[in-house]
Amino acid sequence: MRILVVGGSGLIGAHVVEVLRERGHTATTAARSPRPGVDHVFEAKSDDPRRILSGCDGVVLATRTDEQKPLPKPIYPAFRRDMIDPVVRLFAAAREEGLTRGVLMGSYYTYFDRLLPQWRLVERHTYVRCRREQAQEGRAAAGPDLPVAVLELPFVFGRAGDRLPNWSGPLDRWTRSRFPLAAPAGGTAVTTARNVAETAVDALESRSGDDIPIADENLSWAEMIARIADHKRPVRNLPSAVVKAALSAGGALQKATHKESGVNPSYAADLFLSDLFVEPPTGRPVDAAIRESFPR
Repeated sequence: MRILVVGGSGLIGAHVVEVLRERGHTATTAARSPRPGVDHVFEAKSDDPRRILSGCDGVVLATRTDEQKPLPKPIYPAFRRDMIDPVVRLFAAAREEGLTRGVLMGSYYTYFDRLLPQWRLVERHTYVRCRREQAQEGRAAAGPDLPVAVLELPFVFGRAGDRLPNWSGPLDRWTRSRFPLAAPAGGTAVTTARNVAETAVDALESRSGDDIPIADENLSWAEMIARIADHKRPVRNLPSAVVKAALSAGGALQKATHKESGVNPSYAADLFLSDLFVEPPTGRPVDAAIRESFPR
C-alpha cells in the first residue's frame, strides 16, 4: 500500500509512518510546517488535498485540536472550520482520487457518547459534537467504496523525536515541582502512540470502517499521576467538592468573559470524576511509553 499520513510529523503520525514502513508499505507525509521527514507542506484548512493524494491507496488523518483553549463565543464555527471542514474536504478528494481506505484519529468521548447518552456529551461539549460530526460527515464524503476507521483515542503516551503528548508539559512541571500531588476520584483509559499506530495500520490493511475505541490500561487518576512521578512521591486524595468548585468557577469566568472552550468546564466534573474506562483494555504495557513522555 501507498499511504499518505497527514500530520505525519506529529507524535502519532510519526509512529504510523514507522509501522507502515516496517510492514513493507510506502508512507508519505504531510504537515503544516517543513521539517525533516515531511514530504509535503500542507495546510488542511485551505490547501487542495488532491495534489498530495494522487497515486495513494489510503490516507491517515493524524492532526490534533486544542479543545481546552477558550475562544470568543460562539466557538462552534471555529471548531467546525478546524475539525470538520478539512476532514470532509480531504475524504471527498480521496474518493475522487480513487483511494480505498482511510483512518481518522478521533476521541474516546464519542465512545462514551454512544455508551452513555444520558451524559449528553454532544449537547454540552462543542468538542464532542464536532468529533461526532467529523466522523459522520467525513464518512459521508468518503462514500461506500472508501471505508474510514475512526480510532477513538484516550490519553496517549510516548515520544517521537521531540514530539510529546500536547498535555504532557504541565503535568511534567507539576510532578517535578515541590507542590503536593493530588488526584480526584475517577480515572481514564490510556494507550501508547506505538499501539495506536499498529491499530491504525491494521485498520488500513483490513479496510475497516469501524469505530475503534482504544485502551491498553484503565487507570485511576491517582495511579496515572503516581506512574508519571515514577512512584517517588505520594499522591493524596483531592476532594470531589474542590474539583467541582474549581470547574464551576472556570465555567462562570468563561461566561463572564463571553468565551467558551471545547469541553465546557461547567459540566466537566461529570467527566473528570467518572471512570472514563474503555472495556476491555488490551493489557499491552504502557510503562515504557510513560517513561518516554516523562523521563526521570
